[in-house]
Amino acid sequence: MTAPFDFAPLLAPGTPAPAAKWNGFPKYNFIGGHNDAKNVPVQALIDAATAVLTREGATLATYGLNSGPLGYKPLREFLAAKLKDHAGIECASDEILITSGSMQGLDLINSLLVTKGDTVIIEQETYGGALTKLNKIGANVVGIPLDQEGLRLDVLKQKLEELKQKGIKPKYIYTIPTVQNPTGAIMGEARRAELLKIAAEYGVMIFEDECYSDLIWSGKRPPSLYAMAKGEGVIFIGSFSKSIAPALRVGYIVAKWEILGRILGLKQDAGSGALEQMVLAEFCTQHFASHVPKLNKTLSAKLQTLREALAEHFGTDAEFGDPEGGIYLWIKLPDQVDTTKLAQAALAAGVSLNPGQEWSTNKEYARSRLRLCFANPEPETIRKGVEVLADVCRREFGVPLRSANVEKK
Repeated sequence: MTAPFDFAPLLAPGTPAPAAKWNGFPKYNFIGGHNDAKNVPVQALIDAATAVLTREGATLATYGLNSGPLGYKPLREFLAAKLKDHAGIECASDEILITSGSMQGLDLINSLLVTKGDTVIIEQETYGGALTKLNKIGANVVGIPLDQEGLRLDVLKQKLEELKQKGIKPKYIYTIPTVQNPTGAIMGEARRAELLKIAAEYGVMIFEDECYSDLIWSGKRPPSLYAMAKGEGVIFIGSFSKSIAPALRVGYIVAKWEILGRILGLKQDAGSGALEQMVLAEFCTQHFASHVPKLNKTLSAKLQTLREALAEHFGTDAEFGDPEGGIYLWIKLPDQVDTTKLAQAALAAGVSLNPGQEWSTNKEYARSRLRLCFANPEPETIRKGVEVLADVCRREFGVPLRSANVEKK
């Protein structure tokens, strides 16, 4: 019998631990960026696919669909119009690069700007994927605390001054100003203007992530930082993952050509998936404006279901806000609760959650915090999942003491 080949000595240094085999979603799934299944516009996507393939299917014979390496031109043209209307961004279609999800956008921008030892400023609580990527590069990550409106600019300016005195200029300030992940904060226009002023004063670029900005219940939002700066000193990324469907894996970068051309030179993947781009362009041109408000109505209702369930089963032991958009709720539990340990115990009971330390540069601050994604589970599943989570938390940490605000007997 032939012995198994030992490839372990061949692994590159820093290779992560092997992934666990996937055994399906847990019964009560509150992790990831999944969205509402009933609001995926399946029939409209089928119709869009049929129409665009009938009309242009032969262009699949060429890389780039006769649109060039930036991505399918009708999709970029839709985005240019949509960004102008939605975010105030004035850009040409040739200042937009289609990517394989916003994750690829993060990788491309980091590949262009960041090497080991470089300093990057981010929000103290932020997208876990961004943190992971920066840590893998070996960047010096500096977290800035948040308040109800996002980045605290007093702390930001203090930190930039400290770094300046040491001769350090950060490569960029990474911010999610419109429906912040995980807190849901929306930065007001006055603070955005002050942020741009501070960044210009210290000569630091801003990396603006707007992957959740379509998901605002009112549909009204401040202009993007990119729009306010007229694209100078700002790189912008967005995504269709939250507004249409995460599995489509279509994102985009907006930047001035002198930056975008260099990013394009790094995107050596022969182009992002063509069929997804074609279908999205066909669908969005006709239906995006009517689809998003329907989705937001559903998401807003699910958020209130989650908030009511937490109030019922955790009482005052769970502290949380009332975000104006998005798919996440950021929750503070009593100090004795370690949400990393809670996540392990909860998973055994069929509940998945994101412990706070995965989303923060301040591990002690985030130790008793967690993020729940409310977009995918149905309302009854949300209610039952929170009830199970409360039971696990009570068993493991002694809180909450009360359920439904009435002590169990």
